[in-house]
Amino acid sequence: MSQALPSLNALRAFEAAARHLSFSKAAAELHVTPAAVSLQVKTLEDHLGVLLFHRLNRGLALTDAGLAGLPELQKAFCALTKGVERMRGSEIAELLAVEAAPSFAAKWLLSRLPGFTRQQPDIDVRIAASLDQIDANSPELVVRDSFRSGEVNVAIRFGSGVYPGCRVDPLFRVAATPLCSPALLSGDRPLRTPRDLKFHTLLHDDTPTEGRPDWETWLSAAGVTGLAVNRGPHFNSVQLALQAATEGQGVALTIEALAADDIAAGRLVVPFKTRLPLDEAYFLVTLEEAAEVPRVAAFRDWILREARQFRSEFPEPSSTAKLHSGSSAA
Repeated sequence: MSQALPSLNALRAFEAAARHLSFSKAAAELHVTPAAVSLQVKTLEDHLGVLLFHRLNRGLALTDAGLAGLPELQKAFCALTKGVERMRGSEIAELLAVEAAPSFAAKWLLSRLPGFTRQQPDIDVRIAASLDQIDANSPELVVRDSFRSGEVNVAIRFGSGVYPGCRVDPLFRVAATPLCSPALLSGDRPLRTPRDLKFHTLLHDDTPTEGRPDWETWLSAAGVTGLAVNRGPHFNSVQLALQAATEGQGVALTIEALAADDIAAGRLVVPFKTRLPLDEAYFLVTLEEAAEVPRVAAFRDWILREARQFRSEFPEPSSTAKLHSGSSAA
């Protein structure tokens, strides 16, 4: 069982004395007498059973024990101060509302988001998943009332990259690729070439977007004919198609980038080399007038670094998608 912590007053007296290397200066800061600080430090030393200061003729010097504990105590007192300030309402965390396609939010963004919150602890992120962030027939939806009103600060959009009135930063291009459980690479009917798909269930990602990958186009690119391309379950979200694939229910054709974590963890594999580049890509979109707001700029800097790292691990396919970094699409 851990021992009881020393009193907060004793710890505060030690921290102040250690910072000033003087009981007198610590006493002035804490509005007590030097004798009171000295007594609190002595009480702390007795509680811990160690000497924290060498008492010198002209001041104090920290012992090894004092030096060892000081940094963490200072962090703790800083955190306490910040907590009290927030309770008083003198420091309120900034809010950043990020809207993204459900598939991107669930399969790419969420696993990386803790990195941003560690870097920017004073920014509270609000994630909203919306199919509005997938181009259909109305790319201008990105500049809708919620964006203009500030309900959404940043959008991560899958589409053409042409969004009037906005700053547009490319994240990465994508390709459609068959994905399956490693279990399908062995057994009675192992997946070795695309022609082996005739022995397996085709899983379809029917996410509503222009240029959605489909089995007929991919099989044609792979030089395979004669398969019933519409057979097998259809799903209206990438997450469902990938979940079915990880469970060994069949082979899913969907955006490879969204399965990156599943591939890295060994839950899914890419059985064939043929990748079908899509014209659409992922973009970070903000209103021009809000692009340099500090919390928006901080998120943009972070996610662009994450995207560069991702592209180094999953090289982009060639594509005709418009990727004009930092452009204002008119």
